[in-house]
Amino acid sequence: MLAIRTRRRKAVALATAAVLAGLAAPSLTAATATATTATTTTTASDYDSTYYKNAVGKTGDSLKSSLHTIISDQTKLSYSAVWDALKNTDQDPADSGNVVLLYSGLSRSKSLNGGDTGDWNREHVWAKSHGDFGTATGPGTDIHHLRPEDVGVNSVRGNKDFDDGGSGFTDSGGSLTDADSFEPRDAVKGDVARMIFYMATRYEGGEGFPDLEVNGSVDNGSNPYIGKLSVLKTWNDEDPPDAFEERRNQVIYDTYQHNRNPFVDHPEWVEAIW
Repeated sequence: MLAIRTRRRKAVALATAAVLAGLAAPSLTAATATATTATTTTTASDYDSTYYKNAVGKTGDSLKSSLHTIISDQTKLSYSAVWDALKNTDQDPADSGNVVLLYSGLSRSKSLNGGDTGDWNREHVWAKSHGDFGTATGPGTDIHHLRPEDVGVNSVRGNKDFDDGGSGFTDSGGSLTDADSFEPRDAVKGDVARMIFYMATRYEGGEGFPDLEVNGSVDNGSNPYIGKLSVLKTWNDEDPPDAFEERRNQVIYDTYQHNRNPFVDHPEWVEAIW
């Protein structure tokens, strides 16, 4: 009888183990799937051991200098080529036939690019008159700071520096302006800041272009400066990169200029330099 009871106990134990194994199996499968999915997603850290390897661990002028060298290796576009590039980089994720306008937030048909009322045109976030580089191949065509914007809204921004405050205007989308400055809508404040910091890092006086710098002033005119530094740093902190901005950075790297905006990948490098 003892032998029979022992065999029965072993059978029950084995059956129980099988049930527990079956219950555990789905969670193991799910964990594996998640890990597999994660490995197919490109993240900023994926570039730290390759693209940014000579910059990682540095701060201040040393970091800025290293990043300048890294991002200066780029393919330059003509000003006419910018049109088609922006139709891809700024494509509306909810409507592939449209682009999202930077300051107004409106979604507009890709085909409505031009200079007439109701069209969208190529907004230089670092105003091209700040350093007088115009539309020259280089800073004037660098799509890391060129964005689609309504013709009228682009005119309202003009070449104003960035700062908090002002009043709304037609199709503002929440952006504000006053006599000497422009405040973009909350959803793109960080985007604007990181584009400005990119330009100040990429263009440092070489290749016949001006040395662009961020300063603490507004109303900088034709000087190669844009402010306001303290405000732009706050915007960078308060509005971190989102999926749209990260996709944009990746598309520019993969398809067009083959360089990256390091402050989209590492927003903390703004504070490390400035």
